[in-house]
Amino acid sequence: MSGNTENKLLLVIDIGNTLVVLGLYRDVNLEATWKLSSQTTRTSDECWIIFKQWCIDAGIDLAEISGVVISSVVPSLSAVFQNMISVYLNREPVLVDAETDTGLKIRYQIPKHVGADRLCNSLAAVTIYGGPAIVVDLGTATTFDVVSENYEYLGGAISLGLTGASNELHRLAAKLPRVDLKFPEKVVGTSTEQSIQSGIMWGTVSLIDGMIEKIESEMQWKNSQVIATGGASNLILKYSQTIKQYNPFLTLEGMRLIYHRLHMHP
Repeated sequence: MSGNTENKLLLVIDIGNTLVVLGLYRDVNLEATWKLSSQTTRTSDECWIIFKQWCIDAGIDLAEISGVVISSVVPSLSAVFQNMISVYLNREPVLVDAETDTGLKIRYQIPKHVGADRLCNSLAAVTIYGGPAIVVDLGTATTFDVVSENYEYLGGAISLGLTGASNELHRLAAKLPRVDLKFPEKVVGTSTEQSIQSGIMWGTVSLIDGMIEKIESEMQWKNSQVIATGGASNLILKYSQTIKQYNPFLTLEGMRLIYHRLHMHP
């Protein structure tokens, strides 16, 4: 492909453990986004009906979609969306993995073990904000991804996410209730509900700020770019002392950059 795709639409599909986020780019502009729950029982026909209706409602011409990129951490859903794209759009999607030419040098012991979303996030972070960069993705898991100014993916850390922490406390301890994910007025809770909220919410802030400090110390970085993304990041953002940027569509941006690299500069 060449520059003739500039005014066409690029469909990006980020398949996570909780949500599937679909976005449509026209060049660098994200024109529309939608979210779908990550039910593994979904069929490609069902996904197409939903997506088609979204596009109709938004006044988007499906014929304008010239390319598709998929980033997935749920293999069964990858196959569903690949089939949907093949059957209904007659396109061959780019499926991001460690072997994709992202422009990143992966320094993981086993490169293929790095999730596609982490690669997309890292590429977008260092490209948009500069490096070195640390991405904090608050989704089903809370992940930290570390990337150098030389586009080296250096590794990171993975911990339980906010929703997971709340659900696990409720599951493991019969007397502990499930709570709303919001900050209590004080760190020292005076009820069981407040105490759980404090442990989860302030605990996550402390985890993030403490981990960023440790990562910067280990890497001997003084001024890294720290970018937050993921569904729960807007809850934490204003309380963190270390997060410098917030980009809810960082993964989608990474997919757009990968597609551009593969198709505009062969």
